[in-house]
Amino acid sequence: MRDLQLLKGQKVDITKGNGVRDIKILLRWDTDHNGISVDAAAFLLSAQNRCERDEDFIFYGNPESRDGTVTHAAAGKNVESLSISLSGIPEQYARIAVTLTIYEGEQQNLRMKELSGLQLLLMDRKNGEELYRFDYGADLSDETAVVAGELYRHQGEWKFSAVGSGFDGGLAALCKNYGLEVEQETDSEAAATAELAERVGLVEKADKVEKVDRVDRGDKVEKGEKAEKAENVLPQTASAVPVNVLSSIDLRKKIVGYTLVKKQLTDVKARVGIVLDITGSMRNLYSSGVVQEVVERILAVASLMDDNGSLDVWVYDTEFSRLPPVTQQDLGSYVFTHIMNNDSIHKFGRNNEPPVMEDVIQKYTREEKETTPVFIIFINDGGVVKPTKKVIMAASPLPIFWQFVGIGDSDFEVLKQLDTMGGRLVDNANFIHLDRIEEVSDEQLYDQLLNEFPQWLKAAKAKRIL
Repeated sequence: MRDLQLLKGQKVDITKGNGVRDIKILLRWDTDHNGISVDAAAFLLSAQNRCERDEDFIFYGNPESRDGTVTHAAAGKNVESLSISLSGIPEQYARIAVTLTIYEGEQQNLRMKELSGLQLLLMDRKNGEELYRFDYGADLSDETAVVAGELYRHQGEWKFSAVGSGFDGGLAALCKNYGLEVEQETDSEAAATAELAERVGLVEKADKVEKVDRVDRGDKVEKGEKAEKAENVLPQTASAVPVNVLSSIDLRKKIVGYTLVKKQLTDVKARVGIVLDITGSMRNLYSSGVVQEVVERILAVASLMDDNGSLDVWVYDTEFSRLPPVTQQDLGSYVFTHIMNNDSIHKFGRNNEPPVMEDVIQKYTREEKETTPVFIIFINDGGVVKPTKKVIMAASPLPIFWQFVGIGDSDFEVLKQLDTMGGRLVDNANFIHLDRIEEVSDEQLYDQLLNEFPQWLKAAKAKRIL
């Protein structure tokens, strides 16, 4: 009987003598670290062990090779897959390196020792038979990337080598090793994030302000004019800003698109809403422009998932207000116009979550009753009242998923209990803590926001909620 378990350094035949032509590789891992983001990828390599074109790097941002023989997909929580048609791989490719990396591991001081249960499963796609498995990573510590294994040609057949070798320097180091030219990071979403950071007005300095097309945000900047002061870039003011808001949204939509591919959500449509805490402790985040940027970042999600491309908005303290939806066209001064400069909104009081949550339920299940799922992102900086749990429990039979985002340094005692709270038809809520949301990259933010949504969709369909 053939031993399925491989040891590090072992080499085995894949195609020779057994008729296997199409395979699937599953890469699995476990972690107790909520903030870590892990990505699988494949490098299609020439005989010189080089990735000759950027298109030969297959990952969730480029999920299919040009000829369709190699595809990447998310396959569940903490598992990603690579499907490979070995018989169709062009002759120019001699090897395929299968890798796992921690996103921004070096920057965030996240290492391979944060992961456990690292496993590679190699399966026959035709019949689902498991061919081999490789448990690795026990010897990894401070690395941020690992080459799990390699497929390679040998005398006209394909073999597999169990590698399990770690890399310092993350994805950038891997790309450099395989001949791809990089600056700081190489994957497409990181490049988009870097470009966005250069262009978003909140971080631009006055001496970097360039000529921009006409932007209407109260005052108007004609093409060719320059802003005179850095203060003018703050989005909570009604003055013109030296940034094309639609361009920054387009960049963020691109990153959301990559995340939807990774989470297998590209065909999912959902009504998207945001609930914003406007209690007293949030005052500085509104005045500094952080909330305006949060709205923009979430609008990018709604732009791709919601049929009408708009984001429904609520704010609350002891009272709540349901606001007009935000779109790309009116994003520029939304927080200033509809919240800060709106005297009808009760602001900077204490927390009281249940009333605003009940209004969310009212809108989507009675006023606008549809079969489309609802994805609510609930921003809060602490002090959530305990009856919130009762509303979540009562709402579990409804087509609404609540993604709570805790910002700041509160203990979030109530929200932390959501994952273990019993008595619900399905687990309809998730909580993530982002101490300084303005410092979290877009890629990491979208990855965490959408992490539990696919599991809820599956459970809700099984219970006929959707």
